[in-house]
Amino acid sequence: MALKLKPRPSPTGGSKLHVLSALLLFQVTVVLLLRSPPPWPWKPPAAPRCSSPRVFVYDLPPRFNAGLLGNCSSINPWVSVCPALANDGLGQRLQDPRLSVAPASWFQTDQFTSEVIFHTRMLRHPCRTDDPAMATAFYIPFYAGLDIARFLFVPSSAQQRDGLGKQLMEWLQEQEYWRRYGGRDHFLMIGRITWDFRRTEDEAWGSSLIYMEGMRNATRLLIERSPWDDQEMGVPYPTSFHPRSDLDVQRWQQHVGFRERRVLFAFAGGPRKTIRNDFRDLLLQQCVESGGNCSALSCSAGLCDQPGTLMELFQDAIFCLQPRGDSFTRRSAFDAILAGCIPVFFWNQSAYMQYKWHLPADDSSYSVFIPKDAVRNGISIKQVLMALPAERVARMRKTIIGLIPSIIYASPDHQLRIWKDAFDIAIDGVLSRIQSLELDPGPHFVLSSQAVASIGSIAK
Repeated sequence: MALKLKPRPSPTGGSKLHVLSALLLFQVTVVLLLRSPPPWPWKPPAAPRCSSPRVFVYDLPPRFNAGLLGNCSSINPWVSVCPALANDGLGQRLQDPRLSVAPASWFQTDQFTSEVIFHTRMLRHPCRTDDPAMATAFYIPFYAGLDIARFLFVPSSAQQRDGLGKQLMEWLQEQEYWRRYGGRDHFLMIGRITWDFRRTEDEAWGSSLIYMEGMRNATRLLIERSPWDDQEMGVPYPTSFHPRSDLDVQRWQQHVGFRERRVLFAFAGGPRKTIRNDFRDLLLQQCVESGGNCSALSCSAGLCDQPGTLMELFQDAIFCLQPRGDSFTRRSAFDAILAGCIPVFFWNQSAYMQYKWHLPADDSSYSVFIPKDAVRNGISIKQVLMALPAERVARMRKTIIGLIPSIIYASPDHQLRIWKDAFDIAIDGVLSRIQSLELDPGPHFVLSSQAVASIGSIAK
């Protein structure tokens, strides 16, 4: 049976009864599916122990990480980012009555603090070793995103934007274990999108860190990767939920699983008047014309920076529209999954070509894809979503709720034993990847200038 939600022109009449009946049928189907045996393995908690290759964490000179944190008030030209970097990158703790489930797990987390989060967790990783001779992999805790953020929105030279990155590469070249395999067994977390680090001309945007000699060999984790670079892997944007226990996760899953969904779809965003034929404006127009089947939240007044407001919006909807942001991806997709809302994508690069370690290979099992050109040509998003069988939608929601542990970052002092979070999955993937390499001290990979120019033109 399809989700046949009709417009609701008034609070009374047969139209409202039809909508309520369809929603009730959907809710009952979801409840029945959620009461089936859970997908996670229930077992007594056990202390974490190392079952993977050993990792050595470099103790970099402070200018590459701690020094940037110490100067947090000067990173952003408009506002201090010091509050966002508090609590090991989780941000300020929230006190919001709308986030009453596991209330101690909610923080005002910025989308660009993953470098700090990963560094903190790596220092506590059970497979960390202080002996580099025992290590299979080497972690470079360089806060490249915080570094480049100092120069992106103010007049700056290419030398300024590349300065700290070049110093890092010079420092690494002096390290015995970097020289051994040319950095091929090294990895780092970069807390911004890859396009901020792929400058090919002095006057262009960002730094040229990724194109610096040697950096091409390292495995790079980013919140948005280049689909054409096999050395990069996408990891989820950090959300505001950082649980400390399995019980926190279970309570949240139950909360969003049984939450009543009042509307068919929702959208958080705002039109960008400076962009011609802005796609977000089309989505907002469809939302307005949905006959009460869509809720929208304008981000122009800063409401999208309030986790409680955003969670309320997404928890009320069955589907959440996820157009591209300023780049292909946006944090909102992970906020939607956290809220138990099925994401609707319009670009393949927004998720399917990004987060292969964290999201199912079967894209249709957890999301809906509507080509952007189809929307521009007038296809009705509401009609597409209503045509989906209720049973399939219920299965998708069950999958989404099961995905929640894999797209969140637990608190650094967490005691999760049942699940692996986004950090654990990323590090497991990196270690498996490096362990599978056939390493030898032979010639190191160097990207040709023609290839650099080609990739740069594609990104534009």
